[in-house]
Parts: sequence; C-alpha cells; structure tokens
Amino acid sequence: MLRLVILALAAGAVAGFMPRPARTIRRSMEMKAERQPIMAGNWKLNPPTKADAVALASAFTELLGDETCSVEPGEMCTEVIAFPPFPFIAPVEEILSEVGVSVGAQSVYFEDKGAYTGAVASSMVQSLGCEYVLCGHSERRTVFKDDDDAINRKVKKVLADGMKPILCIGETKEEYEAGLCQAVCAVQIAKDLAGVSKEEMANVVIAYEPVWAIGTGLVCPSDVAQEVHVGIREFLSKMYDQDVADATRIQYGGSVTPESVDELMSKPDIDGCLVGGASLDAAKFARICNFVRS
Repeated sequence: MLRLVILALAAGAVAGFMPRPARTIRRSMEMKAERQPIMAGNWKLNPPTKADAVALASAFTELLGDETCSVEPGEMCTEVIAFPPFPFIAPVEEILSEVGVSVGAQSVYFEDKGAYTGAVASSMVQSLGCEYVLCGHSERRTVFKDDDDAINRKVKKVLADGMKPILCIGETKEEYEAGLCQAVCAVQIAKDLAGVSKEEMANVVIAYEPVWAIGTGLVCPSDVAQEVHVGIREFLSKMYDQDVADATRIQYGGSVTPESVDELMSKPDIDGCLVGGASLDAAKFARICNFVRS
C-alpha cells in the first residue's frame, strides 16, 4: 500500500504524462516505417546445458525467414537478438552470427573489475560478441533487488562501453489495477535514464513489460499495450524532445506467443517484442520473429 501511495504522489511529479492519442498515434504511424522492428528472446536460466543451448540456437536458425536479419537502422528487415545465460553466450553467438542474429547479456554489473564475486563486467560480455544488455528486467528488480540507481548505472555503463541497453520497465498487477501504469513507467524512465543524453538515446531500446503478464500466460490486450507505448513516447518527448520520442524503439514483453504477435505488431507504437518462454521453443520464437506484417 505504501508503494502505491508513493507512486500516486509520483504521478503528480510527472504531471502531464498523459498520452494524447490523436496527435501521437498519427505521427507514430508515419514514423513506424522508419523504426526497424526488433525481436529479442530472453532465455533466462535456461536451457540446462551447453549442448541444449547449441541445439536450440541451431534449430532456430533453420526456421528464420529472409525478412529477419541484423542490419543498420534504416533497413527494414527485423533485427533479432537472443539473450542466453552467460556460460552459453560464446557458442550461441558463433551459431547465430552466421545468420545475422545478435546476442546479448541478460545483465551486467556497473564496475569494470574488483572484488565482486559472481559479478560480470560489461567488457567481459562485449568481448564475447554481445551487442545488447538487458537492464532493469522485473526479475532483476524483484529477485536480485536491483534498484533504479543500480539500473541507471548499468544503462550508462553499457552505453559508455559501446553496447546498447534494452531498458525494461513495467508495473505490477496491484499497480495496474490501481491505475498507476503510466506513473510507474514514467518514474522508472526518469530514474533509469537520468544522465543519458539525447545523442545516446539513439542506442537505447525500451521494453514495456507489465510484470503481471511475465510468465503468467496473461497477455496485455494489444490496445492497452499500444496506449502505454503512446504514453511512453509522450514522456520521452517531455524528457528529451519529439525526435527522440519518435525514433526510440519500444518493445512489448509479457507472455508473447505466435498467436498474439501479429496483432501486437500491427499497432503503430509497438516496434517489437521481448519474448520469454516462447523463445525456448525454436519453432515458436521463429514464428514470432517472422511475424505477419500488416
């Protein structure tokens, strides 16, 4: 309850963070054609062995369509990224790089070196071929107690080391039911991107992941997800400017399936998906990456 009260107060602190769908959606429909679609699979603590990881990566590459590749922004094939566990990054990268799929790290620590048992530095994963790092995933926030200060330091460290953060934000079920979704997203963005410049935002991806939809089988209705994405762009336009808001790629995450992906991707402000459980099934993840474009 105290958290809800604090967020309600925070909503006042971000007054004006209310989407203006008529103007923003029209502009987003024009801009989406210029934002490269981006699909990512977060393997989390899976699969159990290196052999299983290699088999999953190999099976996935056989099913990708020609419209998926890792290219420079501006080319409209879909960028695809896999986030395997740390021990499997190198062998998975070797397989996926052959078909233009990137690999990323599920997290990093914000220090370069030192007495931090169990930690992994951004330079370490970069040396294995990682181009992206997840920052602020809800499981890192809740299970590992990453707070917004730590997430902000990770985001800035990833950028400083020449990689790209995917900043994960989203509300709990309690916050959603209390009508605080927009306030939660605004507060997390403001804190987690503090000190990130307008120029650096060109390398930042945001993933809206309602916590109540992650691993639960519940999918946020596409119209609701679209409204939240509009709100995120509205807040980015206030925090930076309209150019940054229009250019930033925003993914949806939370029990994405082959059955839900086409509708999600038809929305003008949803630029991709961050996929959990379905990314562990080669056929399902390939179908998601090969979404039907409307």
